[in-house]
Amino acid sequence: MTKQFIKYSINAVIWLIGFAAMSQQDPQYTQYMYNMSVINPAYAVDAPGTIKLGAIYRAQWVGSVGGPTTGSFFAHTSIANRLEGGISIVHDQIGDVVKETNAYADIAYVIPVSEKNKLSFGIKAGATFFSTNFNGFVYSDPLPDAAFASNLSKTFPNIGIGAFYFGEQYYVGLSAPNLLKSKHLDNDSGIVAAGAEELHLFLTGGYVFNLNENLKLKPAFMAKSVIGAPLSLDVSANVLIDEMVELGTAYRWSDSYSFMIGFNISEDFRVGYAYDRTISNLGKFNSGTHEVIMLFDLNRIVKKKGYDKSPRFF
Repeated sequence: MTKQFIKYSINAVIWLIGFAAMSQQDPQYTQYMYNMSVINPAYAVDAPGTIKLGAIYRAQWVGSVGGPTTGSFFAHTSIANRLEGGISIVHDQIGDVVKETNAYADIAYVIPVSEKNKLSFGIKAGATFFSTNFNGFVYSDPLPDAAFASNLSKTFPNIGIGAFYFGEQYYVGLSAPNLLKSKHLDNDSGIVAAGAEELHLFLTGGYVFNLNENLKLKPAFMAKSVIGAPLSLDVSANVLIDEMVELGTAYRWSDSYSFMIGFNISEDFRVGYAYDRTISNLGKFNSGTHEVIMLFDLNRIVKKKGYDKSPRFF
């Protein structure tokens, strides 16, 4: 059983780093509605005088050999009238073998469409730092693929675009955070290896229903498409109680179901936790996925209490 488990895990690692060129490669999140700027450079908050900061950590497939971990930091603020900007740093790691860090800066231009609705267009630019370390790697096959014989260290520039339409109680966004196709593995010394990062398209949306003075319902979704892979769809429903406690559940189509809980410690500080349970065959080899998020608002000038007043809280 142990040998089968190790072999399955090694094969999963190989698949995850992109040896199969046509796969979904961008890190995934359960609490994606709170770090929208990572996937959409047009994300806007319409909160002058406030610097919004966030950090998220995700340990995926806990208990499996080489289970991926992802950590990210993001910041967003208004720069000038109708102009917003931000930065995001995402570090994705598979065991001690594969490491990828993405560092990007975003600029978004916001256009008022009506008194309460706005449309923004954004662009992000930055680089991806990719490396592998196969020292001490235990292979499942007696003759391992020669592509894993040497370590890699590469840097790839990239750009992304997006659009974001939002009002006081809803948003919808469309984005492609990585437009340039980067080859992580290539033909080298007569060894043919394919591992290219494909373009990912994200469609997101959410709405806040005011059920009563103390109860709000927030359905949201995220659809992700990439060439050669099935459409990925996340749907969620969260309930906010007394502007303080948030409870929710989510489902990733044919992959996993999730439970979420969040606390508004103050108007400027929020913490959240999500647990995913895998329902595919991979679920037999792990105990689930844990994700923690922290959100901060700094230098607040205009006090704006109200959970449903900013798409930031989707």
